[in-house]
Amino acid sequence: MVSTTRTGPAGLARAREAAAAVRDPELPMLTLADLGVLRGVEADADGTVAVAITPTYSGCPALEAMRDDLVTALHAAGFRRVRVRTVLSPPWSSDWITAAGRRALAEHGISPPGPAPRRAAGPVPLTLLPTRTAARCPHCGSADTEEVSRFGATPCRALLRCRSCREPFEHVKEV
Repeated sequence: MVSTTRTGPAGLARAREAAAAVRDPELPMLTLADLGVLRGVEADADGTVAVAITPTYSGCPALEAMRDDLVTALHAAGFRRVRVRTVLSPPWSSDWITAAGRRALAEHGISPPGPAPRRAAGPVPLTLLPTRTAARCPHCGSADTEEVSRFGATPCRALLRCRSCREPFEHVKEV
């Protein structure tokens, strides 16, 4: 087993590689790095591997599983001391999903998000009307889609249906 006191550049690179390979528990076709949840991997002065993650939203039920999976992966890579911390600022944005992550979502029948809404600094405006989602069907590519339910299998996904091929699909919301 690798000593955590030897987390120099080579050890830190191994730790980053191990953390970057951890899969998201809700979207297993994506790694935490592809989802943009993995924010950083560093070594503390005492050799502890410190991992920072930002959940897709602060109440994400998968957060505990992400932590456990990161600790397990880093232990398997030879790092005994691991600390995972949650970073909420800046908040996660769907813009952080990598191009590879977006391709993987589409390949698995989940519509990737478009650009996140841009807001000026300050309070988030409250609108009482439904948000319009412009999503392409991951099955046939049509833009003629409709929202069936604002919430899919998880709060960060919506359920849509393609009007062209009539197939239902999930869409990762723009945040």
